[in-house]
Amino acid sequence: MDETAGAIADPVRREILVMLRGGPMSAGEIAGRFAISRPAVSRHLRVLRESGLVRAELAGRTRLYTLDPGPFAELAGWLAQFARPSGWEHRLDALETEVHRTRRERRRTGSAADGRQESTA
Repeated sequence: MDETAGAIADPVRREILVMLRGGPMSAGEIAGRFAISRPAVSRHLRVLRESGLVRAELAGRTRLYTLDPGPFAELAGWLAQFARPSGWEHRLDALETEVHRTRRERRRTGSAADGRQESTA
């Protein structure tokens, strides 16, 4: 998880990840979209490769990079503890609470009603 977080800490690497969502790209195609040198882009690609976020395959003389979203799962799971439920999640949590409350009240009133019926018999 630390390697993943470190790899996405840099804005250039985050942009490369976004670019790779669209499919495989060569190092030259990726470098062509940045105003930084090709060696600098190569260093960013190496960090992403070493963190496991991208894979590189040789296709002839061209190295194609593809996104590997697997390492994001652990980081996303850890980050989820800080997210507050919103929208439907919040409403569904409220519904679940209300269902449990209603069931509890029915059990109480059902037990009380059973007790009254027994005493009148």
